[in-house]
Amino acid sequence: MITYLKTEQGLVSCSNWEPNCWINVEEPDLNDKKFLLEELCIPESYFYDIEDVDERPRIEYEDGWFLVLMRAPIKTINNRIPYSTVPLGIIFNEEYLITICFYKIDMIQDFITFTQRKKIEIKSNFEFVFRLLLSSSVWFLKYLKQINQNIKLAEYQLEKSIKNEDLQTLLQLEKSLVYFTTSLKGNDILIYRLKNLKVFKEDYDEELIEDVEIELKQALESTNVFSDILSSMMDAYASVISNNLNQIMKILTSFSIILMIPTLISSFFGMNVPNGWEEFNYAFAIIFMFSVAISGFVALFFRRRDWF
Repeated sequence: MITYLKTEQGLVSCSNWEPNCWINVEEPDLNDKKFLLEELCIPESYFYDIEDVDERPRIEYEDGWFLVLMRAPIKTINNRIPYSTVPLGIIFNEEYLITICFYKIDMIQDFITFTQRKKIEIKSNFEFVFRLLLSSSVWFLKYLKQINQNIKLAEYQLEKSIKNEDLQTLLQLEKSLVYFTTSLKGNDILIYRLKNLKVFKEDYDEELIEDVEIELKQALESTNVFSDILSSMMDAYASVISNNLNQIMKILTSFSIILMIPTLISSFFGMNVPNGWEEFNYAFAIIFMFSVAISGFVALFFRRRDWF
């Protein structure tokens, strides 16, 4: 899907392309691909690089076109990984400014709404890139807050009873944090390279870049903190599970020993050999009471040792 936006005290939609407008492409189909490659003549390699879900952040220049590839956070419908990151490509030259993302992300619409609310006028393509990076960092922080709430909920459930489903939830969130950490580090390197571009020096907005760096570092630090907390929780619950298993095995072993005693005594007196008790009327009662007494003594001994 292709939309056109222009700067008028914020980004507003327009029906067709106009000079200095932004061409936003989300979830491109074959017609969109044809428009980008044949009519706008963007480098074909750029399009396929953005399509690769594992592509890393970087900046390239080819045939008068710049490619700035960043990672943006996304809330997925995949239950195995609730939060992930996807590549967002910004392609521009002196005439066109294009963004391409093969996924529907909340960040884009929020970015448009924010510029309208703050009445921001974007003066250059590189300023546009940094504002998108700023929005990306803000959305990383938003999703991190949601992840933190999910961690607290899973922890509350695990306090009541340790279930595989709750542990799986923590594992999925841990994977999401790994993706966030990798993507934020890549975006951080991208910002460093953008700052050192000679063509960008004349449009250098120190305050904007400082805001981008602060938000990104805060997102990266928060991700590391949550990742450390989650790893500690997983290790702690793994130890609890192991301890519970040891406790259960100890109880079962104790019961096995207690039940083995009357079985052993009965086996001795049940052998088909003379033992002097064949004609004794109270033999069964005496043997039974003796077995119960020995088992009770062993059970009391185990109880005093806190074995069950």
